[in-house]
Amino acid sequence: QVQPVESGGGLVQDGDSLRLSCAVSEHAFSTYAMGWFRQAPGKERDFVAVTDANGRRTYYAEAVKGRFTISRDNAKNTVNLQMNSLKPEDTSVYYCAANGPPRLRGVPARADFASWGQGTQVTVSS
Repeated sequence: QVQPVESGGGLVQDGDSLRLSCAVSEHAFSTYAMGWFRQAPGKERDFVAVTDANGRRTYYAEAVKGRFTISRDNAKNTVNLQMNSLKPEDTSVYYCAANGPPRLRGVPARADFASWGQGTQVTVSS
């Protein structure tokens, strides 16, 4: 069972930056897509960003394009989400999604990922 572990959440101010990391202890890490989703209180878990198995193809939600960057290091079995110019509306629990499709043909759905982390809280104050 693949178990992603997130880190890096916290409380920041409007306009600040934050970097989330996700580690996966699984030898097949480099064979599948990895993603980030987020869920605000009372709302659905929404797609944020995804990277394909080798990190060459990425997709982003419109709300974060130009501000967030997803990257992966297959040698370290980690995926990161660099979040710049944070806004109060970015406040959510952020979840790392692992074991996604081997190839990306667009924005994936939640059901495309087999494993999820416990989530890390990101709070942006105004």
